[in-house]
Parts: sequence; C-alpha cells; structure tokens
Amino acid sequence: MFKAQTRFAVILLSVSGWAAADVRLPSLISDHMLIQRDAPARIWGKADPGEQVTVTLASSTRSTTADALGRWEVFLPPVQAGGPFELTVKGKNTLQVNDVLVGDVWVASGQSNMVWQVSRSDNAQQEIASARFPRIRLFKAALKASDYPLDDVEGVWTACNSDTVGAFSAVGYFFARDLHKKYGVPVGVIQSAWGGTPAESWISPTSLAADPALISVYADWAQLISDYPEARARYEIRLKEWEEKNKTPGGTPAPGRPGPPVGPGHPWEPSSLYNAMIAPLTPYAIKGAIWYQGENNAHKSRSYVYRRLFQAMIQDWRRSWGQGNFPFLFVQLANYAKTPAGSEWPELREAQTMALGLSKTGMAVTIDIGNPNDIHPTNKQDVGHRLALAARHIAYGEDIVYSGPLFREVTEEGKSLRVWFSHIGGGLTAKGGPLRAFEVAGRDKKYVPANAAIEGKTVIVSSESVAEPMYVRYNWADSPDGNLYNAEGLPASPFRSEEWTAPAVYR
Repeated sequence: MFKAQTRFAVILLSVSGWAAADVRLPSLISDHMLIQRDAPARIWGKADPGEQVTVTLASSTRSTTADALGRWEVFLPPVQAGGPFELTVKGKNTLQVNDVLVGDVWVASGQSNMVWQVSRSDNAQQEIASARFPRIRLFKAALKASDYPLDDVEGVWTACNSDTVGAFSAVGYFFARDLHKKYGVPVGVIQSAWGGTPAESWISPTSLAADPALISVYADWAQLISDYPEARARYEIRLKEWEEKNKTPGGTPAPGRPGPPVGPGHPWEPSSLYNAMIAPLTPYAIKGAIWYQGENNAHKSRSYVYRRLFQAMIQDWRRSWGQGNFPFLFVQLANYAKTPAGSEWPELREAQTMALGLSKTGMAVTIDIGNPNDIHPTNKQDVGHRLALAARHIAYGEDIVYSGPLFREVTEEGKSLRVWFSHIGGGLTAKGGPLRAFEVAGRDKKYVPANAAIEGKTVIVSSESVAEPMYVRYNWADSPDGNLYNAEGLPASPFRSEEWTAPAVYR
C-alpha cells in the first residue's frame, strides 16, 4: 500500500479513512526524503483513474493524468544539490512533503554484515554521540518477501542524528559519512538488506530464468520445497521435546530452541526479496549501490555458480533502474576461521573478484579486518571507508588509489615465478615482516608454502620442493594471514593463477 504524506492525514483518517479519490504517494516520497541531484526527479503515486495530478518542486511544476489503473508519474527537471525544499502534489486533495534535500542517493543491500547496526560496531557510543549530520538521510526498508513484484516498501526517511543512527546499517552510515565529509553534499542511504539471505533472492525472476547456467538455483529451491513436509514434521517433534524439557515457571527462555525449516514464504526463495525490497525502489533515481553479501553462497560448490549469479544480479539491477551502468561497489568476504565443513570462502572471494570485469564496479577487500572467530566483524568503519574510496574514483572521478593490489598475471623465470599486480599505488609493501601466505605448485597443482619477496612492482615466489613451478596463489584460506599491501595501506586481494575447473555437477 502507498502511504499518504500530508499535514492533514490524522484528521482525514479519523473522520473518514482514505477516500478513493485521494492522491497517494509511496513511502520513498515522504518527509525528509533525499532526491538524486543532476537527474530528472521521478515522482509517482496513485489516484483515481483519469484524475489530474500536479507536482511542484523548487521552481518546477509538471502535470499528468492518472491512467486506467490509477497510476501516475511525472519527471521534474534536475535540481542541483541543496535544500531543504517542499514538494507539493495536488489532485483532488493536496499533499505536501517537507524538508526535502537534493544530493546523492545510494542503495545499501546484502545480508547480515550490511544490516549490522552502528550500535553494535566498534566505538558505538562515541559514533552515535557524534552522529550529527542532518544532511545525511536514512531510509530502512522493512523486511518482506513476495512471490511477485510489489510497488511499495514500508519505511520512513529520517535525518541522521544520535537518535536515528544507532539502528541503521553501520557500513551504509560510515560510507555516507565519508562521502558527505569529502564533498559537502547531502547523501541519502536506502538500506534494503536481510541477514542470512542468498544472492538468488535479490535478482529478478526474469533475469534468473533467462540464464540456463542458473537453473541450479531453481533446482536447489525445488529440493527444499520437496523436503519441507518431512523437515517440518521433524521440527515439530524437536520443538515439542524442547518445550517439555525446558518447562519453567517464568524466567528467561532456555537456549537452543530449534528453528523452523526453510519452506514456502521463506526469504531464501529465489527472487522473493527482489520482488519485495528492490523492485519498489527502482523508480527512484540513485547514484549507485553498495553490497555486502556472499556468506550464504559460500558452500557446497555454490561459489562456482556465484561467478555467474553475482554478475547477473548486478546487470539485472542496472536494467531494472534504467539508469545505465550506475556504480556498483561491493565488499569481498572478510577473514573468518569457523566456516562449516564444505564451505568455499576462497572460491567465493574469487567469484566476487571476477565481477570487477563489469564496468563501474569496485571491491573493498576486507581480508585483514575481519574477526576469525566471528562472522560479523565489528570494524565497519574501515569497510565503509574502503567502499567510499572506490566511490570517490568510480562514481566521482577522483584520481586516487582506491584499491589494494589485484593479481594481473604470472610469468615463469626458471625455478621462480614473477607475479604482477594492478593497483600497486606508491609501491608494494609487506606489513609486519617478510611476505607471508604465498604458495606455489607444479603441474600437479599440489601447493606448498613459498618464499616470497617484493622486487620492484612485482613479487618473486619459489620453493625448493617445486622444481618447475607453474601456479601461485596468495591468502588462499578461510582466514589467512597474508601481509601484502600497497603503499597507501590497502591490502592485496586473495588470488590464484590457475583456472578453476567447474565442479563435476556443472560440467
């Protein structure tokens, strides 16, 4: 449902409820909203079929007529960064949206590490107390899954302050704060993320169904639905046993309560979160998107599918917004040592890195700032900062070093291999002692630890136990301890030089 934004809403609702003739606006178009600068401002909503609607923002006015389904939209001329402005929408009733700013809008999406709140991050009390940025605007989309695309999300815009920032995405806030401080323009962040969700939930059904390489996504979901009745029965038994065992007269609930199995209506359903939490955002002009996800796809050979799935999702969002190749910036999985058996975190990181082949993409490497014992590292400041560095170059055109070293190629030199990198900035450096976490292998692809040394703009690697080295890899573990950086202090991304052969199930 669309939400009306009007000074007289309480009075009208108390008297007669929503009259059918009332012009209505989606939640995104509401008090304290932030509109993308230097782009046509798309304003849309609902009214009676055939109703005349007039929209005014700043000095621009446009009119339109609601179609047979009551839908209407107008495009206002671009406005430079600034405000506050008032947005007025007139039909048979008049709505006024107050305190509207114009600046840059970013969508922040993914799973739990994007959801992770400022209040649970490093130096939370200090960060919350100092969050006095009224020209940063925050919008948090309510969690919802759907079998079909929705036309609205639940949520409200708020100005960033100590009362509002604590419950917001830490990565989203720290990213916005960096950009706001750097450029002085208003910045808006739309948080649309859900913990524990896979990437296939965030891609449209059209794009997912169009790619034969992604058929396994539907096969996996079909298997879960097929197994659901039996899984539900087992869950009911376990839950009853748990309740009998933990009967207590009041007090704190006992730990270990079993959770329900994945089934109908679950946010893991392919496209369900795109339908409910992305599709309603796509009419809204944005500067770009930031993404932190992958943990839920890093197991049982699904990392290989992620090569195709993640890039398909990026391209899908760009088509859905219809703004061309807007900047899409993402976080590579951090170091984490407690991955379950069968997990493929190094392979997932490799799949993420491959998405850099798409234009206007950037990756924040976080292999050095995770927590080996916690899948939710609390240092979200550096994550936001590294994403902001990528934005400064990709979205804003600054000539800066925004990435750590990325593997480019390897050449053979007798019993050694020479590794070449891009994004070396002011030079390569080993932080905290000799280079670590390099391995080499011969034709058999059996890797052994390597001696590694920086030589100019390259790294030379070798091992006495590998007479004819062919392959090299670096930081190839769930929680490695590599120490290769560029002079600007940005870590090198994990890599391997060999071509990854697809698992048998995909060949």
